[in-house]
Amino acid sequence: MRYLLIAAFTLGTGTAAAQDTPHTDVSHAIIAPPDQITWAPAPSMLPEGAKLAVLEGDPSRTGPFTMRLLMPDRYRIPPHYHPIVEHVTVVKGTLRVGMGEKFDASKLSPLPTGTFAALEPGTRHFVEAEGETILQLHGVGPWGLTYVSPADDPRRGTP
Repeated sequence: MRYLLIAAFTLGTGTAAAQDTPHTDVSHAIIAPPDQITWAPAPSMLPEGAKLAVLEGDPSRTGPFTMRLLMPDRYRIPPHYHPIVEHVTVVKGTLRVGMGEKFDASKLSPLPTGTFAALEPGTRHFVEAEGETILQLHGVGPWGLTYVSPADDPRRGTP
């Protein structure tokens, strides 16, 4: 991290913490120390209880984005898929992932801290956090999530 900071200042680029607005210069750096990340409740498309922090870009728009998802122990996301390649790095904890259209705990495989995964668009999968788990998700948006079963969507019944 020290070398990243030195390089950023040596090159004359601006810096911004995750909660600050990046400089409008063409060249900039976004530096987000873990203790300065601003967490908010995750969007309503996810089950209640998770928190989200957008570090770069806007996941709902076309363009690059980076975000983190903080999930409490045993937090589950039912079978779902994404419209874009989902790039995931487990930053903390263990993410248990299963493939398929129905949640089946016997199919969960542990992805420990440090694991990277990339899932092609449309790949049906489900997850459960083992311990407090933080994921970093990045890609080129717009990002979205579609539940295999509409009954699993927390937004169901919402106008």
